[in-house]
Amino acid sequence: MNKGLIALAFGGLAIGMTEFTMMGILQDIAKDLHIAIPEAAHLIAIYALGVVVGAPILVLFTGKFPPKKVLLFLMVLFFVFNGLFAIAPTQETLMITRFMSGLPHGAFFGVGSVVAAQLAQKGKEAQAIAIMFTGMTIANLAGVPLGTYIGHHYSWRYTYAIIALLGLVTFAAIYFWLPKTESSSSNDVIGQLSFFKRWEAWLLVAIISIGTGGLFAWISYIGPMVTNVGGLAENQIPIIMFLIGLGMFFGNLIGGKLADSISPTKAAMASFTAMALCLIVVYFTAESYYMSFVMAFVTGMVSFTIGSSLQMMLINTAKGAETLAAAAGQASFNLGNTLGAYFGGIPITLGLAYNSPVLVGVGMAFSGAILAFIFLRTVVKKQGI
Repeated sequence: MNKGLIALAFGGLAIGMTEFTMMGILQDIAKDLHIAIPEAAHLIAIYALGVVVGAPILVLFTGKFPPKKVLLFLMVLFFVFNGLFAIAPTQETLMITRFMSGLPHGAFFGVGSVVAAQLAQKGKEAQAIAIMFTGMTIANLAGVPLGTYIGHHYSWRYTYAIIALLGLVTFAAIYFWLPKTESSSSNDVIGQLSFFKRWEAWLLVAIISIGTGGLFAWISYIGPMVTNVGGLAENQIPIIMFLIGLGMFFGNLIGGKLADSISPTKAAMASFTAMALCLIVVYFTAESYYMSFVMAFVTGMVSFTIGSSLQMMLINTAKGAETLAAAAGQASFNLGNTLGAYFGGIPITLGLAYNSPVLVGVGMAFSGAILAFIFLRTVVKKQGI
């Protein structure tokens, strides 16, 4: 395997841990700061905002530099901001540093996706991107449970200090293993931004934001669903999260091969449709103790087949602005996180059962498949991409 891709996977591991570990240690932070858990949850939203803001800005203003230097710079930002978050003394400074730690996220995956595609053999670009995202799946599989354990038994600040150090490990891996590559995007800021004058750019944003919302409508409420509906004990939730992470690991690799085999857009349609069907099964089997474990793995696997396809759709469509488009894809993914969690929570506030958010996820995933079909008929076939 190309060492450069492994270096990028280290970045995926570090970023995956800083984003998703927060869910596991939220109550520890709330207790430490003497605030309510919903108030502490603002740290999740502010990170997503940082991703949305940082992705286009950092990509645009680093476009004139070689990709390797940009990735090194982003890992320096990652180390500094997460390190500051680990020692920030007040709620206000935690919010500021948490926002700042989200800034490099989208830019790293945007630049990294383009570099991974350049390092790949012809016809295996999506699989190369999937290797980079493998780091994020390993974060969910092992890193997040470990970080949660450290946060519960020692201090959440130790967890984020370790995450900051992972940024230095990634810096070293990129420095020594990643070869120099040429930037495939234009240095013309206005020229790159002109991509968003095209309607297909906003169609891609809608596909990602709405379609991936199906995943987050499910996973955001997985804990109360399996305990209140499925009858699992609270100490079994980590097992559920492990199975989801294991499914994501395999699904990410399957998705890369699928995108290279049948085209990214067709693969995205298949992934979103399969996600919706899985969520229907989850809804009707939520009361089954054993199916809770089975569907955690299966749904995690199916849901994470989508990532490489979406990145390749962005890169193939945005000629001359590939890096910006790929970074915008990460911003859209985080928007999907917000939309899925918000709309998925509405049925619960109306008094419905904790498996009701899954039906919202079904609608969002099917919508993603329909939008991908529209993209196939109106963009791919006409432009031959």
